[in-house]
Amino acid sequence: MSHYKTRPEPSSNLPTGIPYIVANEAAERFSYYGMRAIMVVFMTRYLVDSSGQPDVMSENEAQAYFHLFVSAAYFMPLFGAFLSDGVLGKYRTILFLSLIYCLGHFALAVDSTRMGLLLGQGLIAVGAGGIKPCVSAHVGDQFGMTNRHLMGKVFGWFYFSINLGAFAAMLIIPWLLDRYGASLAFAVPGILMLLATIVFWSGRYRFVHCPPAGMQFIKAVFSPSGLKIFGKLASIYAFIAMFWALFEQTGSSWILQAQKMDRFIFGVELLPSQIQAANPLLIMLLVPLFSYFLYPLLNRLFVLTALRKMTLGLFLTVLAFVITAFIQMQLDNGMKPHIIWQLLAYLLLTSAEVMVSITCLEFSYTQAPNTMKSFIMAFYFLSVAVGNLFTSAVNFFIQNDDGSSKLAGADYFWFFSGLMFITALVFSFVSCYYQEQAYFQDQQNS
Repeated sequence: MSHYKTRPEPSSNLPTGIPYIVANEAAERFSYYGMRAIMVVFMTRYLVDSSGQPDVMSENEAQAYFHLFVSAAYFMPLFGAFLSDGVLGKYRTILFLSLIYCLGHFALAVDSTRMGLLLGQGLIAVGAGGIKPCVSAHVGDQFGMTNRHLMGKVFGWFYFSINLGAFAAMLIIPWLLDRYGASLAFAVPGILMLLATIVFWSGRYRFVHCPPAGMQFIKAVFSPSGLKIFGKLASIYAFIAMFWALFEQTGSSWILQAQKMDRFIFGVELLPSQIQAANPLLIMLLVPLFSYFLYPLLNRLFVLTALRKMTLGLFLTVLAFVITAFIQMQLDNGMKPHIIWQLLAYLLLTSAEVMVSITCLEFSYTQAPNTMKSFIMAFYFLSVAVGNLFTSAVNFFIQNDDGSSKLAGADYFWFFSGLMFITALVFSFVSCYYQEQAYFQDQQNS
């Protein structure tokens, strides 16, 4: 560690380690979303037993395992944060857990049984979940007081790289599964994860390496001031969890809805799972649009704080689900609406994601004391896990014994629309009383 930079240099320019982090994130997200895009299809069509005979899951069983996996992946940031802030530091934690991540991909590639699935999902949840808060906090660590004005735009481009990787993966990996089978389809994300690890390692002398706080971190987490910070942020994250409860349904209820719609665009019929690629594509278009045009425009009308951005995003989420509710009403009446209507819902939901997720990512970093950066990021990611568990619980609860649903058809989407509206309304009041306090890393003396 003696050869590594431990503090940001006094500079108004972009930190030298940022390109390595962004490139690493693009490759890592390709591996994660590529694997995730085919997981339900794999479980319902490609699983075999130890003798090679088909051992596939039902749709409900596959969805249950899928959401539990996503929840686990977003609970594991707590483990990664403890490892990072308390023991190894962000750089070594990311490098160590990335190797475990690679092993998870290759376990899926070589073993198509339920045991291989469990092993692969477990290793990926530890790796992918464990590094998430460290990578986000590692971005923020590169900035000091003189270039912190660039942090918002860099977090935007960081999110852009996530969606560039996701967009490519959602188009390529399902095609590989269909044409060449599960082994190659899971191996390619594994290769991309290995590439991401190598890229990250190659930037080690460019990064700022903030040393772990050790016992100071433990004391900070459980100190009165630390618990107060957790309490303040929990009052925000409780509402953000509801956003994720709705957003994650693009991988479940929205796909099921798309199966029944007219999906022909310019004479080509899109697969229901490919509609998800609209989200990362729109992110790449909307991030620069919002950063350079919409936000400055709104800021002329009123002071556009981080919390106000999130409030606007929550209300946009309501509108997105209202559209899906109207689509479902048409489907319930025997009509076959065009997929363009769901794409409109994607436009609104993705706009909400820009205003809620990207903003909350940066907000979480700035509100965390320097000894607790990764842990606070993990606390934020916990909202994603809680949101997934809530949606999973709702779906289990509404199932009747005869297979019917207590929230059949459009009622399901109206339920979540109404719940989101109440959430956004209450959040708009609660956020008015939140008092912000930002923390940044100290710079080296010039």
